[in-house]
Amino acid sequence: MTHSSYAPLIGVPACVREYDGKSFHTVGDKYVRAISLATGGLPVMLPSLGELIDIPQAVARLDGLLVTGSPSNVHPDHYGVAPTPEAEPHDIARDATTLPLIREAVRQGLPLFAICRGMQELNVAFGGTLHARVHEMPEKFDHRQPRHDDPDVQYGPRHPAHLVKDGLLESLLGETEITINSLHWQAVDRLGEGLSLEALAHDDTVEAIKVDGARDFALGVQWHPEYKVMENPQSVKLFEAFGKAARTRALARAAGSLQALSA
Repeated sequence: MTHSSYAPLIGVPACVREYDGKSFHTVGDKYVRAISLATGGLPVMLPSLGELIDIPQAVARLDGLLVTGSPSNVHPDHYGVAPTPEAEPHDIARDATTLPLIREAVRQGLPLFAICRGMQELNVAFGGTLHARVHEMPEKFDHRQPRHDDPDVQYGPRHPAHLVKDGLLESLLGETEITINSLHWQAVDRLGEGLSLEALAHDDTVEAIKVDGARDFALGVQWHPEYKVMENPQSVKLFEAFGKAARTRALARAAGSLQALSA
């Protein structure tokens, strides 16, 4: 899919990583590639600079926001739990950027797609809590990445997810159950205020949530639809729906009617 003059600008918040004693802002290739291939959008990395960024202005300049997965976890301080080694590693700079960014995106009606850690951030941003190590809960099965060197195995199909009847996902995908990959330690515990369930694993682990009453696309999924996105019809549908919402915003911006769209 090639970019047009109305290609939506899709913001992608960065992780902050340490290399050789220096900090780098990074975004995984598979996320920006999925945006380019499946939405026709132009991915724009947002550095995780916290209060140095004017969050309302940043949101106003974007047409969509994709909040990615990451090896790091949301710091427990943000959901009222004491920090423990089980919840590490953390990325404090990313938390300081993404949590207010998510809230502002919803406030302005910016299309929002949150993946894995991104879905957990969405939940925490709305006052929800997280389980630190789902695989240690006796009633849950192991949702962690398979121990294998081949990414196709790591991101391969793992287990079914049941979609909520008459929900957004069921409407978008036209199915009641799908098979998903699974590469996470943490998961949603208490759902945030103003959020609702969209999918559950068979062990009742939350696999997707949405923002109730959102003015536009606002969905979080616990799995990774970005991996080889064009090879999975369900993943394509998710990214195309997100891209369609972002493109509508881009066209409204070009026509000078964005304020009316966001009202």
